[in-house]
This record gives sequence, structure tokens and C-alpha cells, in this order.
Amino acid sequence: MIPPRFLLLLALIPSLCAGQTEPREFTLKNGLRLIVKEDHRAPTAIQQVWYRVGGIDEDVGITGVAHVLEHMMFKGTKRYKAGEFSRLVTEAGGRDNAFTAKDYTVYFQQVHKDRLPLVMQLEADRMANLVLRESDFKQEIRVVMEERRWRYEDRPPALVYENWMSAAFESHPYRWPGIGWMEDLQKMTWRDARSWYERWYAPSNATVVVVGDVDAKQVFALAQRYYGVVAPKAVPAKRSVVEPRQRGSRRVTVKAPAELPYLRIGYKVPALRNASADREPYALALLAEILGGSDAARLQRVLVRERKLATTVSADYDFFARGPATLSFEAGATPGRSAAELEAALREIVGRVAAEGVTDEELRRAKARQVAQEVYKRDSIFAQAMELGTLESVGLSYRDVDRILERLGEVTADEIVAVAKKYITDDGLTVAVLDPQPLGERKAAAAPPRAGH
Repeated sequence: MIPPRFLLLLALIPSLCAGQTEPREFTLKNGLRLIVKEDHRAPTAIQQVWYRVGGIDEDVGITGVAHVLEHMMFKGTKRYKAGEFSRLVTEAGGRDNAFTAKDYTVYFQQVHKDRLPLVMQLEADRMANLVLRESDFKQEIRVVMEERRWRYEDRPPALVYENWMSAAFESHPYRWPGIGWMEDLQKMTWRDARSWYERWYAPSNATVVVVGDVDAKQVFALAQRYYGVVAPKAVPAKRSVVEPRQRGSRRVTVKAPAELPYLRIGYKVPALRNASADREPYALALLAEILGGSDAARLQRVLVRERKLATTVSADYDFFARGPATLSFEAGATPGRSAAELEAALREIVGRVAAEGVTDEELRRAKARQVAQEVYKRDSIFAQAMELGTLESVGLSYRDVDRILERLGEVTADEIVAVAKKYITDDGLTVAVLDPQPLGERKAAAAPPRAGH
């Protein structure tokens, strides 16, 4: 039975969706897919170009190349000089950026609806006509290496996460960081970036998502005009790497200058593959919500407020992934507490779910928070586009949005206990612990590079 609070939040969605329509899908002759969602509440539009390629598609020795190419995509084409793309978007009153994830790479612009033809023309141009210069690459690879230093090497929690992923996965590409290993970045050449662009940046490997105050048929006509002229190109078959079954707990210690211990523990779990047929991923999502999804969750209540063992604690499960997913928990110790104490308490609380179950109130709150997130998402055209693009890029469908909400509402307490018993086991455990080293004369972290490029 769906709880009343869940139904009440669902009832809020239609009022927030006033002015919106159901997404429409188009496919061009060159293979490019276009998804358009009309939202007429403000005279703006967002375009996102999703390339279904990321760190998961890299090979040993060229880790980070997907992210490096993202930077190079702003270095000019046969028609436009370096930096001119962003300058034109800014002069049109818009904003643009990009990001690389483990499963995909995304480029986006948010503009007044009248400027949508401009940004479509710009993206179509660099899809086909990027110019990669060795001089630009040498400059940009230094920016990426500095970004790596700032985001990972100067941030102990990020180092813990990086080492945890590397220990948790034995053979799957998720084991290396999206930004790449520093050694690979140091050896990378502009030819590696060019090869990546030539292999993967093709209409048939891209999905364009447009959300805003637009007419779907007019957007389709614009896409035909600009993207339709890009020549079709075959892309390599996506490789499928099967991660071997873990046969025992794994542990890694990270030594880095820091004030307090920090740790991450976690388990490999299934990602969502079929929005209608799967059940375990929905139970896992609510398990993560109950344990660490809010200030009222179990881990925050017990570890932070009651026992005062942790300053911060959270749970993480993202069931949208091309590869295997993970359910993990991270926590930072309070002064005077050890990583061992914190780990023991964290594992005790997580383990209680399998032994004692969850309460009806916990389950109701978790479902309500999941729906609330969806309500807030539909109030933002950027978030709406992100949702559509993510689903399409991991092998699901934009049509699954409402079905996912329905299935979350159907999860029972028994199903949550079942996934806890099945996946939260010592044999599937991976632990990464930060061993704090003296801060000494550690240099202040440099200002971060501009996000995206």
C-alpha cells in the first residue's frame, strides 16, 4: 500500500508541471537522437548534448582522456577560434559548461529561447569540425593536472574515495578515477585526445536534450538544419567488462596530511537495468535513504548526535549506471576518536537493518524524500534535462521517470531487509581508511581551475 504522505507529494507534481508537456523523441537520419520537453513557465531553453562515452570506455594507460577531450572541445573548430564558443554564448546572455562522468560526457548551454538556434549551430559545428592543436593540448593538459591536484591530491576525502574505488573493483574500468591517474596524464599526447574524438564523437553516439519554452516541432526542424548535416559515422561497439565476484573483504589505508580520521565502507550492488522488472535497486535506494539520506536518518542520529563519534556521515547509492553500482557509507571522526571505533559503529548500525528491519515510519519518510526530490527536480529545466539525459545514457528510457517513482512507492520493509541480508556481507565489503599525517608545512590549496573547461 502506498502511504498517504507519498500520495500527497505525488499530488503536488501536476501543479508544478503546469506549462509542461510530455517529452517528445526524434531521430535524425545520421543517427542522432533528440528529446524535447516543453516547459513554458519562463522564456528560456537549455540544450544538453550527451555523448555516451566516459571513463568506463577508457583503457589502461590513457585514463582521463575523456575528461581531457572535454577541455579540448573549447579550443576551437575550423570555423571558430579558441574561446569563441563560450564568448558567443555569453554575449547572447547565456551560460555554458561541460562535465565528464564515468558513463557519459555532457555539454550544455542555457539561453533565452530565441538564442537556441545559435547554440545548436555551435554544438553541431564542434561535433564534426573540432581542431586539435598540439600547442593547445600542452597548455590544457597542465590545467587538467592542476585540477587533479586540487580535487584529489590536496583533498584527503577524495583520495579515500579514489583508493576505495580502486580496491573495490578488480577489473572494471570504474576502478580508475574519471580525471585519470597523474602518471597517465603526464604521458598523454594530443594524438590520444584526437583518437578519442574521432572514435566516439559521432551523431549516432549522441543524444541532444532540449527543455524549455520551445515548440518541439520547431526544435526538430532546427536539429535537422544544424545536426542533420553532420555526416554519419560508425562508432566502436561498447565493451562489456564483467567484474569478478568478490570473495572476501578488502581494505586499503591512505596516508595523507589531515587533522582527523576518515573512512568509506561499501559493497557492490546491482544498478537499475529494467525500470519495470527490477525490484532490488528500488529497495537499495530506500535503504540508503533510511541509513544516511538526511539529518533524520539512522547514521546521522546515532553516530553524530547520540554517540558523537562522527562529524559527518552519509550514504551513497546511485542506481543509474552503465556498469555495476555500489552502496557505500562515508564518515569523518570527531577529535579523539579513531577510525577503528568509527568503522565498528558504522558497520554495527548498517548491519542492524538485516537483523532488525526498518520501521514503517522510516520507510514512509524515505519514500516521501524520494518523491520530494522529484518534485523539486521538475521545478528546474536544467534538472529536468539532466534526468532525461541520464536515463538515456545509462541504457534506460526517458519514459521511465514516472515508473521509477511508482516502483519506489511499492517497496516493502521486507524487501529492504532482503537486500541488506544479500549484499551487506563481510565477503563483499571494501574499506578505505584515512590515516592522518602531520599537516606540517602543507601548502594552501591552489584556486580551482574553472569547472568544466
